[in-house]
Amino acid sequence: MSSATRVLVAMSGGVDSSLAAALLKEQGREVVGVTLHLWDAEGEDKVGRCCAPEDRDDARRTCDLLGVPHYVIDEREAFRRQVVEPFVATNLEGRTPIPCVACNQHVKLTRLWQLAQSFGATKLATGHYARVAADGLADGHSRVQLLRGLDEDKDQSYFLFGVPQVVLSNLVLPLGELRKTESREVARRFGLPNWDKPDSQELCFVPDGDIGGFVKRHAEGAGQAGDIVDESGSVLGRHAGVEAFTVGQRRGLGVPGRAPRYVLRVIHDTHQVVVGSSQDLDRHELEAHQVTWTGRQPAEAFPATVQIRSHHQGAQAFVSPTPDGFHARFEQAQRAIAPGQAAVVYVGDRVVGGGFIA
Repeated sequence: MSSATRVLVAMSGGVDSSLAAALLKEQGREVVGVTLHLWDAEGEDKVGRCCAPEDRDDARRTCDLLGVPHYVIDEREAFRRQVVEPFVATNLEGRTPIPCVACNQHVKLTRLWQLAQSFGATKLATGHYARVAADGLADGHSRVQLLRGLDEDKDQSYFLFGVPQVVLSNLVLPLGELRKTESREVARRFGLPNWDKPDSQELCFVPDGDIGGFVKRHAEGAGQAGDIVDESGSVLGRHAGVEAFTVGQRRGLGVPGRAPRYVLRVIHDTHQVVVGSSQDLDRHELEAHQVTWTGRQPAEAFPATVQIRSHHQGAQAFVSPTPDGFHARFEQAQRAIAPGQAAVVYVGDRVVGGGFIA
């Protein structure tokens, strides 16, 4: 079979990427499976699914079943430099990072496309629930659009907004038209060894969810105590480091009072955590920087749907391009708009662009 039909499949060890490989093999593609070794356990139970040795084993077992080659590529240094270190730095600045976006943009998909070419493959495939489609333009050039996956509950286009156009134009997403329940059933029919494997919910390098503890282990200057204050500046308590807090957080504040309090802001320079009521979390506007537009940057303001976190359903907003990114004003106030998180702009199912909340 010629290399024109060869496709490199990113194999995380989960059911989705395994099914992507199986579907492409069924279509007659010459499949090459590649697993990126991104992170090592720091100790017992210190690494989560998609970075664990058993995940690499699951990817290998799937490739053995399908009769396709499987390779493990060491990308630990790139992952630390381009994902983990920025994650730690962003937390220390009092912002809420979204490392999966950086991983897809800088480590996984971009690096995998480079590897695909070195393997003689003409396409790269993943198990993401999203879609790509060519968009013919009046100037005779085409550009690939990134679209939401058919399964709205599983859609992962939010995490892919930063993927470069050169990668999108060579990306195959076999699960984009499937629902998760369908995927598991199809995987079971294929006899994939991991068809009933639970989905990974945690950060692969912080499986216990203790982000503050992780940052303290990996950064000098972490764990600096400071005040927990209300919006008037009155001191309500003390904390052991801003890296343990995010906008909208209620648990773990340790301040007295009958009414629940939530984190409104984290002020890096003074090490203050500002808390207030639930209503104080509502905001009508945001600014996004480090923006990636899927096509040309829009010349004028336009109505769109803006998604401000991974499980946010998106809200109607008026988006105005700026020299540094874009400004979004929502029709209805949105709760807990957290600096550092991604704000992704959609028109219908199409990703127009996205950036990081400033």
